Formats: sequence, structure tokens, C-alpha cells
Amino acid sequence: MKVLVPVKRVVDYNVKVRVKSDGTGVDIANVKMSMNPFDEIAVEEAVRLKEKGVVTEVIAVSCGDAKSQETLRTAMAIGADRGILVETSEELQPLAVAKLLKALVDKEQPQLVILGKQAIDDDANQTGQMLAALADLPQATFASKVEVAGDKATVTREVDGGLETVALTLPAVITTDLRLNEPRYVTLPNIMKAKKKQLDTVKPEDLGVDVKPRLKTLKVAEPPKRGAGIKVPDVATLVDKLKNEAKVI
Repeated sequence: MKVLVPVKRVVDYNVKVRVKSDGTGVDIANVKMSMNPFDEIAVEEAVRLKEKGVVTEVIAVSCGDAKSQETLRTAMAIGADRGILVETSEELQPLAVAKLLKALVDKEQPQLVILGKQAIDDDANQTGQMLAALADLPQATFASKVEVAGDKATVTREVDGGLETVALTLPAVITTDLRLNEPRYVTLPNIMKAKKKQLDTVKPEDLGVDVKPRLKTLKVAEPPKRGAGIKVPDVATLVDKLKNEAKVI
């Protein structure tokens, strides 16, 4: 069984994000970048399935500029067998990424696509669902447990009311939630081994995909600073402030 795992290069989750002075986007100059945490969970899950003997090959995929090779090498250090970089300098929106992944699914014919439920930079939570729609594959989102047996996958997913278990016929698309697993620590020997693993580079035009942005960002702004709390003498004052000042009741 072959598994495709898309990974995205994003601003590291420990970094305090700054908005550009002109409001056109987030400042990423001299900022530490790393693999999207949800994608790291996806890679770990694919590698665990391989270690169980369910999966034979794990392919990591990234879409972006040449620096995304670092993210793919990290995925291969975790345990992916090879990597594919779809190299482009264009701003990639979820639909464009889904179309690129659809082209790779057609080419590689994986039985399973596991990806993070969302990226921590745009929080779109769209790519997995769009890929499933474009490729006409069954999908299970927000997975907190995955079991694969034969041509079936059983996925426990987190919903508002608790947990929901769904059964999928492979091939299928699964998006990972935080509680699915805890990614392993990448060791130096595995980092060195990853440098020797196969990494192929293709262009969007090679896949016949138009990645031109469909959406335009008008403005990016930081959230307003939170005001200090106050003490009120009684319940009546609290209700009055909630109703007339905060306007939440």
C-alpha cells in the first residue's frame, strides 16, 4: 500500500507572528520556518502504519518554493521513503494545492492520502476536503484514531458532540487532528539518512495545473490589544456593563 502525505512549510508555531507595516501580509523575513504541526502528525501516522506492515511506501509532497525541500527532508527523517516538491514561486491557495495533489494522486495512485486538517498560517481547513472532492474519494476529517485493514479504513473523528467512527473504502483521504499521535523526535542519524533519499522536483505546468490565485487579500491586521479587566461592586453593575458596554447580552 502506498500513502501520500502532503506537508507545508509554515512559520514555526513558537514564533510571535508580526504583520507587515503596509498590511499586505505576515512578515516572514528572518523568521524560523518549520513543518506545519498537523502535517507532522500526518507523517508520523503514515510511518506508524508502515511500521505495522500495513503500508509499503510513504511519499511526502510539498508545494512551494525551493526552501520547501527542507520540510520534505524533515518528513523523510521522520520516516517517509521519498519526497516530491512541486516548485513554484506563486502564492498557493487551498484550491491550487488541492489541484496539484489531485494530479499527483492520478500519477502515483496511492491507496491513502493523509494530511493535516489545516495549516497554522492560514487556518483554511480546506485542502483535504477539496482534494477528496476533486479526486472523487471518500474522506474522514479531524481523525483522532486510524485503523487500516485490507481495503478498509476505520477512522474515529472528533465532532462537537464527542466522537464519531466512520468506515472508508480505500483509496481515501484522511485529515489529522492533534490527538491522533505525538510525532517522534527526529534523530541526527535519521537526518543524515534523509539527505540520501530520493527527492523529485516538478513544476505545476508539468502537472497541467493552473495555480493562479482566485482570491485577493485586501488587508491583514493584528487583533486588537486586550483591555485590562475591572472589578464591579455587584451583580446589577455586571449585568449593566455586559448589556450596555460589552453588548454581549
